[in-house]
Amino acid sequence: MLNKVFKAYDIRGVYPDPLNEEIALKVGCATGQYLRGQLSGRDASDPMLNHVVVGRDMRTHSPKMAKALIEGLRCAGVNVIDVGMVDTSFIYFAVNYLGCCGGIQTTASHNPPNYNGFKISGLEARPIGADTGLNDIQRLAAQVDPEKVQPSGRVEQRDLWDAYREHVLKFLDLKRPLKVAIDASNGMAGVFVPKLFEGLDNLEIIPMNFETNGKFVHEPNPLVPENMKMTQDAVREHGADMGVCFDGDADRCMLTDEQGSIIGCDLMGAVMAKHFLADNPGSAIVYDLRSSKALVDAVEAAGGKPERSRVGHVFMKKVLRDTGGVFGAELSGHMYYRDNYFTDSGAITFAVMMSIVSAQDKPLSALIQPYECYSQSGEMNFKVEDKDAMIKQLEEKYGEGAEVDFLDGITIDCMASKGWWFNVRASNTEPLLRLNLEAKDDAQLKSMLDELLGLLGEPVAGH
Repeated sequence: MLNKVFKAYDIRGVYPDPLNEEIALKVGCATGQYLRGQLSGRDASDPMLNHVVVGRDMRTHSPKMAKALIEGLRCAGVNVIDVGMVDTSFIYFAVNYLGCCGGIQTTASHNPPNYNGFKISGLEARPIGADTGLNDIQRLAAQVDPEKVQPSGRVEQRDLWDAYREHVLKFLDLKRPLKVAIDASNGMAGVFVPKLFEGLDNLEIIPMNFETNGKFVHEPNPLVPENMKMTQDAVREHGADMGVCFDGDADRCMLTDEQGSIIGCDLMGAVMAKHFLADNPGSAIVYDLRSSKALVDAVEAAGGKPERSRVGHVFMKKVLRDTGGVFGAELSGHMYYRDNYFTDSGAITFAVMMSIVSAQDKPLSALIQPYECYSQSGEMNFKVEDKDAMIKQLEEKYGEGAEVDFLDGITIDCMASKGWWFNVRASNTEPLLRLNLEAKDDAQLKSMLDELLGLLGEPVAGH
């Protein structure tokens, strides 16, 4: 069962089969062992280093799964601080605020209500993925016998909302009144928005889907355009300055402008990069290699250093930390902040974008417009059985005279000579290749896309 739920970046599966309380206990026990093993050389006199923070989302089975997880951690001799029902980014904050050896959020993020899972972080909330400890945790979990382990660690409940609010609001500076439509997607934004943002001067909130009963009015994934419709309609109906739609565990969000038009996360990243570089001149800005060249142009124009990263939060966070960058933007909507312990936060993204809009006397659409200078395909998926062979074929066909790299799949850049570039990378779990293509204009985009479709076949929907 373990191999069905351990993924590249987290643990996830349908509840109760294959993911259930027995698996949760094994994961807890194994994670506790692993995190304790990472403490060599640390100050053994610091009692907080033998503590792990645990939180959960609003799914109906999350309390049971979190309880079993906590039992497993205690069986590893670890003390647990239970922070209750929180957004995922709350865990990153709590690990650092308390100085714990790690944290685990019980969540399935944007997946349907019958899914659940665990996102695991280590010291300083550093991400634990397949290559940074998750494979080790899986091996340890396979050795746990629930009948033979006994809990010895303690557990305590802690309310850290006041401290979390103070931390998030450091990123907010409202210069003028704003009206914002917020779709919480029946997820954790329905908890943190009232606790962090209600009652603030200059902010009027139009709430949608704030109920956290484990049922979703729409799929809690704002990357799917249909799931943004309620946000778009509310912005237009109420004359809001912007619209925001969060995903299930509220660590990322998508925005619309005042006209209800959806804003690409790379273009939002360009606006945010300019904002952060104003106070951090010359800093590195990390970007997902699928992002529009408009983001790179914006960073360079503002005097920053653009740093490319592989796709995925494990890689983005590492590059941000390694470069000491002030900000990172991923096409999925995850935004990363140096001053948030090099981790991502949906709440901080919301606060920063409100600060940017309120500091201008022009609408959000006007702030985005300068970066809408290229034509993009969006991410398209293709079923390809021999992924390596296809990537080799693309290199042979288009590589000559182009800039080619293999940081994540293959990127072939002919923007300077032919007016286009693309990245094709393989799915970790399926026989799929993912294409992102950008061109200087719509005509060039169509021409190049037609060529690539001839090689890759018809796109696959629903991935």
